[in-house]
Amino acid sequence: MRFENRADAGRRLARRLEYLRGTRAVVLGVPRGGVPVAFELARCLDLPLDVIAVRKLRVPWQPELGFGAVGEHGVLTVDEDVLRESGLSDAERESVEQAERAELERRTVRCRAGLDPVPLDGATAVVVDDGLATGATVEAACRVARARGAGHVVLAVPVGPERALPRLDAVADEIVCLQALRHVGSLAAWYREFPRVTDEQVGTLLADADRSADADRRPSVESGPEPEREVEIPAGESVRLAARLTLPAAARAVVVLARGTGGGRQDPGDEHLAAELRRSGFGTLVLDLLTEDEAGNRHNAFDILLLARRLRAAADWLRSETALPVGYLGTGTGAAAALEAAAADDGVRAVVCRAGRPDLARPAALARVRAATLFVVGGLDIRLLSLNRLAAEWMRCDHRLTVVPGATHHFAEPGALAAVAELARDWFAGHLVGAYAAAGPLKPA
Repeated sequence: MRFENRADAGRRLARRLEYLRGTRAVVLGVPRGGVPVAFELARCLDLPLDVIAVRKLRVPWQPELGFGAVGEHGVLTVDEDVLRESGLSDAERESVEQAERAELERRTVRCRAGLDPVPLDGATAVVVDDGLATGATVEAACRVARARGAGHVVLAVPVGPERALPRLDAVADEIVCLQALRHVGSLAAWYREFPRVTDEQVGTLLADADRSADADRRPSVESGPEPEREVEIPAGESVRLAARLTLPAAARAVVVLARGTGGGRQDPGDEHLAAELRRSGFGTLVLDLLTEDEAGNRHNAFDILLLARRLRAAADWLRSETALPVGYLGTGTGAAAALEAAAADDGVRAVVCRAGRPDLARPAALARVRAATLFVVGGLDIRLLSLNRLAAEWMRCDHRLTVVPGATHHFAEPGALAAVAELARDWFAGHLVGAYAAAGPLKPA
């Protein structure tokens, strides 16, 4: 996922942090590149904006290599591994630190342009940058937020390396990273527009935010899609799939309810499950994997590889639209498609198969699935129970087969569908919205 620009990144982060609206939170941009991201996030959530001044400590003969950072209130963070490998002497390190502290003070005055810092005593501090490299800069920023009195610290970044996140757990109560990657490379590569940000631009954004707060006239909130809307998802040349997206304001993940059918016919079971998931705070995308014309040929419903490609296209579209973690709930042949798609996409962390045909997925694909998988089958559906057990034997990931006693294929018996909804809700809560999920580590606020 690439961001259009820093403002786009800020809007996407705002969707993940919607729960902070109306709370005593302050958004703190890390100058310079983090401030445009923070400005848009603060604007969307109607929160005050400030800067949190830090400076990277760079190895003099290798400026792209940072060995730590300094911040206001005397904060200092040092990466001992980098420092040791660089061969910097104590005198050279002290010289770099003194120079960067002087520059830090100058830039802080220039960026704030006479504005007083926003008080943080007991508040939630949302530390924002445009991306992570080593994490030293945002580590210092989080420590500065604590030193300024923040009672709770949230670190929010669009992109960063997975290896940097565990270390930041020590300084942040919650980390939101929209893309936690093995290899990040240049931050500019993750933005279509990534212009240089000046001190003057930072000062202008702070002044604009301050004026808006004083006048109590912030622009209307851009918190993402409407709560419910019909959408069409591009899934190949000239193919667009009909779907219905429902995204609660505070949703932290989206579940795709995938059906190997077409024509937009409503399935009461899917409708009930989607409603229950939304009540538990999940977004839902109810999706037909075939077009209306394709649904006329029954063989298409058993073209599992076709269905899986389309399901992956839907997941990619969802991530681009919402920046939220994605899980699959497959019914019938949609269950096999969900597992085939998950086998090729490590970003999907949870799958539920309801009265499904997971046995139609290739054994090699089943063995590759890393997503935690739950099979739910009615106790009276002996044939389907056997087929689900057969598929489960190929699985190497965390998986479970649960039988709903007294239920038949469609779970039409009283209380049966409610039992399925409860199982699916708990599975997604435990495996999709958990620590170090696809979008980065999440902790309770």
